[in-house]
Amino acid sequence: MNLYQLKVFHEAAKQRSFSAAAQTLFITQPAVTKQIQQFEATHGIKLFNRFGKRMVLTDAGEMLFEIAERIFQIENQAEEKIRDVQQRKSGHIRIHSSESFGAYYLPSILYPFKTQHPQILVSVNIFTPEEVIENTIKVENDLGFISSPVSHEKLVVREILEDRVVLIVPSDHFLSNEKPLDPMRLHGQPMIMHEKGSATRNLVESLARRHNIKFSTALELSNNEAIKRAVEQGIGLALISERVVRQEVQGGTLKTIYLKDPYLKRKFYMIHHKDKYLSHFLKEFVDIANQWSREFAGSYLENSIAQRA
Repeated sequence: MNLYQLKVFHEAAKQRSFSAAAQTLFITQPAVTKQIQQFEATHGIKLFNRFGKRMVLTDAGEMLFEIAERIFQIENQAEEKIRDVQQRKSGHIRIHSSESFGAYYLPSILYPFKTQHPQILVSVNIFTPEEVIENTIKVENDLGFISSPVSHEKLVVREILEDRVVLIVPSDHFLSNEKPLDPMRLHGQPMIMHEKGSATRNLVESLARRHNIKFSTALELSNNEAIKRAVEQGIGLALISERVVRQEVQGGTLKTIYLKDPYLKRKFYMIHHKDKYLSHFLKEFVDIANQWSREFAGSYLENSIAQRA
């Protein structure tokens, strides 16, 4: 089997486009077409069907694509192992993260790692949790961080932290001194909600069902910074992960209120492909993440005890 032709097919199938595959492989589109046609002729199979401008894999194409995925994952692992042996002084860690974890928690892991290994390039890209999962399954990153649990045969999943979800209000709000707060006090209050389907939105909706609360939705926003600014402006109240609002609380522009509900907790997870080769530096990064996770859990427990006292 011609592995170069297989690589060309794999890229075209992944991109669902001959022209996009040509750009990625730095060859011309006719060259992509020729390589795939030669592969089809050699093996007597058809790999693609065309429906107008849309390309769809045939059954044979789907089967071959799954095999090609495994072959090139193994190739990547071999290259990583060789680089790990050759380049103990340099390296690159690719991280994909959901918005909340990447913005408010991940820097606490990155700082000690970069302090110890300034020569290692760490690139962080923010995606939706669904995209982080998909990219991790495709081995397009080294580690992923998500805000919802996932179960998949190709993934190793570890809970990395649990954070309290708190109510945030302007510093002069009439509820600001009520701690802890009966959730029923939120009945009819104007609320700024996360987008539907998000982990925090699901927690808020579960809270409303448990306590038979009807919120008045003032705004629906998908960005934590926008939510905090809206609360500061007095547009409404919001439920949000405690660490996300730490800076504003310290600055006195917002106050946090704990609610009398034991289920207002948000969890985050670290994931990687089960066949992912963990280089020397990647193992160190994971160790630092685990150490930070244990320290965070300890401080979370101390704060919880202090709140009950």
